[in-house]
Amino acid sequence: MFKFIHAADLHLDSPLRGLERYEGAPVDAIRQATRKALQNLVALAIDEKVDFVLIAGDVYDGDWQDYNTGLFFVKEMKRLKDAGIHVVLIAGNHDAANKMTKTLDLPDNVKRMRTDKPETKPFEDIGVAVHGQGFRTAAVTDNLSQNYPKPVPGYFNIGLLHTSLTGSEGEKDHETYAPCSLKDLQAKGYDYWALGHLHKEQTRQLSDPMIAYSGTTQGRKIKSTETGAKGCLLVRVNDNHQIEAREFCAVDVFRWEVCNVDASDLESPEGVLDRFDVRLDKLVDAAENRPLSVRVEVCGASDAHSKLAADPDHWTNEIRSRALIRGSDQVWVEKVKFQTRPAADTEAFYSSDGAIGELVALVRDARGDEAQLRELSTVLDDLRSKIPAELLNSENLKLDDKWIAEVLQIVEPMLATLLMGSDAE
Repeated sequence: MFKFIHAADLHLDSPLRGLERYEGAPVDAIRQATRKALQNLVALAIDEKVDFVLIAGDVYDGDWQDYNTGLFFVKEMKRLKDAGIHVVLIAGNHDAANKMTKTLDLPDNVKRMRTDKPETKPFEDIGVAVHGQGFRTAAVTDNLSQNYPKPVPGYFNIGLLHTSLTGSEGEKDHETYAPCSLKDLQAKGYDYWALGHLHKEQTRQLSDPMIAYSGTTQGRKIKSTETGAKGCLLVRVNDNHQIEAREFCAVDVFRWEVCNVDASDLESPEGVLDRFDVRLDKLVDAAENRPLSVRVEVCGASDAHSKLAADPDHWTNEIRSRALIRGSDQVWVEKVKFQTRPAADTEAFYSSDGAIGELVALVRDARGDEAQLRELSTVLDDLRSKIPAELLNSENLKLDDKWIAEVLQIVEPMLATLLMGSDAE
């Protein structure tokens, strides 16, 4: 029997984006989150006495600013060497051979696979063969898996690959690199495929062979593939080379979550706050004492809509206040998005032939019309030229068509509610 850890997408020293905006957030400590996640992974490997660790690409987040990033990784690999644990890794698009201007020798327990062609790393004492190839350039569009070698007879064969596997969850959130299909991987005759590149943990196939993404070890921003628990996979294989267990192990130190609040049956914003409390408590419990950044999305056709839309700033800060009270300084609200709509009777008024109905129709048409969105985007060209690049590229101020459509969605109920006045409440 043997055990191994499958990890990927460490992105060492990549920043957790936007935390500077949060009042009281421990920014300095959180900046070390990717490093602490690797330390947790190494501690897990040592505690579990695994035979080897696989890293399926993107150890780094691009070229190092200085050698400290590389020195930190060397130190952690030395901890594994001292415990008698081998490491096999490949380069992904973020640490492709042509992107890295600085390199350091790694301890001799670490095998870095070639980038010009696939190669095999055998572990003869336990009958394991790891096959892999790293990225030579940042944008690899060829199907690398097709050239992977045949399985070694009598061995447990593992394919190590950084790839966009067709049909995987989160595939559209990442650039398409080294694309392949399930059939491509099945055809190689391996026992396990350890994949990297997509940041969401998922098992695409349970057996013959098992095909899995471990996901990133530390979420870095509020994005669908970055939210929730992040970590690695601990795999146990018996003496008959059958996988007995695959366990996800969280190693992250800071967590991002989306808190969905359904306001459909609520009559007042106060009810929304109470429901937020319940949802937040569950997220805090699941985070297991980790600091937590939350995006709150309030949705549904609700009687509370008009009051929420009339003063979103007030209710946003009420939600932030509840988070401070219930989160014990461990929770920060990244953003609040009110996506409610009027209850059925008010919606009928919105759709009437009057001025309000015409206004709502105008905004809704613009939101769904690519030509009108492009026209609005052109109007903002002068503003773009005056905004610093780091702000313009932030999650909150992209000024692109998608951002404009989201703003229109927020503006629609605000304008209608203001025109309706107190009668709509």
